[in-house]
Amino acid sequence: MTRSVPPPPPSDPRPRRRDRHGRGMRGPLAPPQVPLSVSRAESFLDLVHDSAERLERRWPQLSSVEFTVLEVPVFGHDGSGPDGGPPWDGESVPLGRYVAGHGDGRDRIVVYRRPVEIRSKSRDERASLIHEVVVEQVAELLGLAPESVDPRYGQE
Repeated sequence: MTRSVPPPPPSDPRPRRRDRHGRGMRGPLAPPQVPLSVSRAESFLDLVHDSAERLERRWPQLSSVEFTVLEVPVFGHDGSGPDGGPPWDGESVPLGRYVAGHGDGRDRIVVYRRPVEIRSKSRDERASLIHEVVVEQVAELLGLAPESVDPRYGQE
């Protein structure tokens, strides 16, 4: 003879949760101090700022330049390029842009996150490409060749 256990009364105040092995509720996937909890956008911004700081040590005048990240370049309806720049050629999407400051505005270097991410496969490759983009835009700002802004340009 088998004895069956009666079901719990329907007025049980606790909702039933599936906890087959007695482990309890699951916690966060990773603690906040682990890089896994950093979003891709935050990680990208950190790489841009690391590259800018690396160049600032060599070029102190870059401390007044604002380094920003935008998702994608925005092109005008009239065919003008991002931020009112030169017209888009329709073939290549820019990875970054230097915007000269007007009046009290600061000079700004913009790096476009999505085009850079699409062209890089790993974090190291992304960091290298970001640094190349930042060096190219700083070279345009300073009116120099990228190799003179960073002697290791193109070698990484």
